[in-house]
Amino acid sequence: MKIDLNADLGEGCDSDQALLQLVTSANIACGFHAGDAQTMLQSVRWALASGVAIGAHPSFPDRKNFGRTAMQLPPETVYAQLIYQVGALKAIAESEGGKLAHVKPHGMLYNQAACDPQLADAIARAVKAVDAQLMVMGLANSALIHAARRNGLLTREEVFADRAYQSDGTLVPRSQSGAMIDSDEKAIAQTLGMVQNGNVQSIDGHRVEVNAESVCLHGDGAHALNFARRLRATFAANFIDVTSQ
Repeated sequence: MKIDLNADLGEGCDSDQALLQLVTSANIACGFHAGDAQTMLQSVRWALASGVAIGAHPSFPDRKNFGRTAMQLPPETVYAQLIYQVGALKAIAESEGGKLAHVKPHGMLYNQAACDPQLADAIARAVKAVDAQLMVMGLANSALIHAARRNGLLTREEVFADRAYQSDGTLVPRSQSGAMIDSDEKAIAQTLGMVQNGNVQSIDGHRVEVNAESVCLHGDGAHALNFARRLRATFAANFIDVTSQ
């Protein structure tokens, strides 16, 4: 059994370089919610030095609220914005002798694309336009995963270690109580259940099927590094190989 472990980088956190020693994929902010050309370049260099797969982490244009504001933009606007962001990181990665491997939308763009087929299709078309070999990382069994496959793209279905789930398989909105799992023990138990058993208990007690191909770690968490180490140890104890391949 194997699993990819991913984390969002280039968002202004102090633990980025250390976290790269523990994850296998990095989603690098492309400037619309966090980061800039300099942080993108530094993140790419750190990822290459650590042998971590490089991914673009595009967002709605919302630096003020860290990409967490709901937006209703025309699909062609999102299409253009995605090409702009993904294309920039791809160029930076290649300038350093690296290669962009995947695209994972950020924040509200990610959440809306999980449920909105039209938005999901705009994202998938943009990724394909930049590079048809890129993989799309999205919420397990979401509209984004289905749109990527319709567009002939490779996909990686993602689950979250520290987020609560709703009975339809979507994440509990951060604005609601119980959206974040604060206990490391509960987060590890939830993650292990998703990876080994393919399901997760929703916030209202239902069992929801998920295909766990990558687990997201939030690098901005208070105990991100310690939690990452504990999760890696748990995977090792259960003979789960951590790899981006």
